[in-house]
Amino acid sequence: MSDKTPTPTQPISVRIPEACRLTGIGRSKLYELIAEGRIEVVKVGAITLVPYASLRGLIEKG
Repeated sequence: MSDKTPTPTQPISVRIPEACRLTGIGRSKLYELIAEGRIEVVKVGAITLVPYASLRGLIEKG
C-alpha cells in the first residue's frame, strides 16, 4: 500500500475574475494587458480563459 500524500495541482487556465484575484490586477488593467499581448487568452465559446502559465510569466517578468 502506498502512503503518498496527494500533491496540489496547478490549474491549466482560469477565468477573468480568478485571474484578477490571483494577480491582484484589476479587471480593466487585465484587459489592457491582454490587448497589448502581454497576457494570452483562449476563447472557448463565450468563455475567456487565461492560461495559468501566462499569468505566472507576467508576474515573473515583473
